[in-house]
Amino acid sequence: MTSAIKLAIVGVGKIVYDQHVPAIAARADDFSLVATASRHHTIDHIPGFTSIEAMLAAHPDIDAVSLCMPPQYRYAAARQALAAGKHVLLEKPPGATLAEVADLAAFAAEKGVTLFASWHSRHAPGVQPAKAHLAAHAPTAVQVRWQEDVHQWHPNQDWIWQAGGLGVFDPGINALSILTEILPSAVFLTQATLAFPENREAPIAADLHFQDAADIKVHAEFDWRPAGQQGWDIIVTTAGGELRLTDGGARLWINGAGQALAQEAEYLSLYRRFAALIRAGQSDVDVAPLRHVADAFMLGRRKAVAAFYD
Repeated sequence: MTSAIKLAIVGVGKIVYDQHVPAIAARADDFSLVATASRHHTIDHIPGFTSIEAMLAAHPDIDAVSLCMPPQYRYAAARQALAAGKHVLLEKPPGATLAEVADLAAFAAEKGVTLFASWHSRHAPGVQPAKAHLAAHAPTAVQVRWQEDVHQWHPNQDWIWQAGGLGVFDPGINALSILTEILPSAVFLTQATLAFPENREAPIAADLHFQDAADIKVHAEFDWRPAGQQGWDIIVTTAGGELRLTDGGARLWINGAGQALAQEAEYLSLYRRFAALIRAGQSDVDVAPLRHVADAFMLGRRKAVAAFYD
């Protein structure tokens, strides 16, 4: 029997408590959580340190590290972990820039360790069935609506409003990760409008228009100010009818009929993939969703909106 991979987490916050810790515990055959590093938080009964340097010095036996701090600070920690010969999982988005992620991928290859740029929404139960359906039924148009209340999901998180924090693209990149997984052809941005609060450095809403080489249109709306019900939906029109992914990929409808899907287990699947990559000596560093975000900031028209206070 293969021994469990000794895992550490750097950056302990809401997503770690809600998703990473339960998933790691459920995959005890693959991973054993042995340490954490975080400035403010710890996990009960797990040795905690205030820096990655201190953690790696105290636990040289660590095999792998999950990096869950804000993207603006992830590069330096990833370089340290890779330099120490540790496999690294990058929470989404994998970095603040494309260039730094490319550098990490090259460094991981040089060190002979795994780098995994994870996209948890791709592991939602409806995503792969949707991909299979669209491979057989070509899309003719796509509409994405990703609307949620920032007060509920990111309370008092100033980093997300700072340059590099991505603002509304923090959830919106989940939609882009699904979109780039399920569509049979690559799309590129043609037009974008980004709404920036007067007192913030990152957008609170985005209106995005894409197309593919065959001129199939994709329209995406991301908003942290929903006037009504929150929603995380992708609607694809095909010659044979409509495919609808809802609840962030957790539910799938084809021509109005709900599809039977596996139980929701995004992070369980994510850690299964990380373990498989480590044991195969491989990396997975797909930056397609982040590339679309970068294109939106390059091409997008900036629109000022009212100041936002959390």
